[in-house]
Amino acid sequence: MVEIKQLPEYLQEEVKDFVHFLSSKLTKEPFKKPTIQKGRKAGFLKGTFNMPANFDEPLEDFKEYM
Repeated sequence: MVEIKQLPEYLQEEVKDFVHFLSSKLTKEPFKKPTIQKGRKAGFLKGTFNMPANFDEPLEDFKEYM
């Protein structure tokens, strides 16, 4: 292409590298449609962690500010 030839030499090399990268992607695996992620299921982490009973109580470290 004419536009590529007008670029400086170092940018022409980058274009060649990019074209090589794209062509290698085509030869490695065919184009795949992106998979659609299934929706999250509510409560799937239930029971994996526990909140302490005193979670809402003020911390000892902040008593002087209260």
